[in-house]
Amino acid sequence: MPHPHHEADVWSVEGRFQHLIYSPKGAIEGVLIETDGVSTQFVTDPHDLSVTEQFAALRIGQALVIEGSDPGPSPKGEPAHWVYVFKRLASIDGKPPKVSAASEEASGKVIRYNYAKHGAANGVVLDNGDFIHTKPEGLARLGLKIGDPVKAEGIARPLVTGNGRVIEARRVNGKSVESAH
Repeated sequence: MPHPHHEADVWSVEGRFQHLIYSPKGAIEGVLIETDGVSTQFVTDPHDLSVTEQFAALRIGQALVIEGSDPGPSPKGEPAHWVYVFKRLASIDGKPPKVSAASEEASGKVIRYNYAKHGAANGVVLDNGDFIHTKPEGLARLGLKIGDPVKAEGIARPLVTGNGRVIEARRVNGKSVESAH
C-alpha cells in the first residue's frame, strides 16, 4: 500500500520508477512506480510536452517523488492498482527535475493554417516548415493571415516528420499569445 501524504487534495508518493504508460497512439500518458511492493500509476496529458520530456528521460529503478490528485471512482470499475492524476514530478533521485528546454525563435511567412481535432485553426505553418502552435484563442487574438511575416518565441520540439519544429508559442511578433487574465 503506498504511503501518500495528503495536502489540499494533492498526494505526494515516493517510489521507484517501473515503466512508462503509453496511449494507443504511442504518446506517453503516464508512469508506473513501485512503493513497498505496490504499483501506483500517475496519468498525464499525452499532449503536455514538458511532462513527456521529463518522463522520457527516466530510468528503471530511479527514486521518484510524484504529486497527484485522486481522479475519483472510475465508471469502468476498480483499478488494478492505485491511480492518480499527475500534478508534478517533485524529485528524481532526491534532486529537482531538470527544467525543460530553453525558449527558441522561429521566423518565416505564414503558408497555411493548422487545425485542431475539432476543426478550429490552432496555429500556422511557416514557409520554413515550422508549425507555430498558438491554440485557437491565441490565433484569433493574433489575427495572423496567409502571407504574414512571423517571428515566434517558445519551446521548440522537432516535428515527427523530421522537417521543421513545433513551437509552443509564448510570443508572436512581439505580442503575448496568452490572454491577460
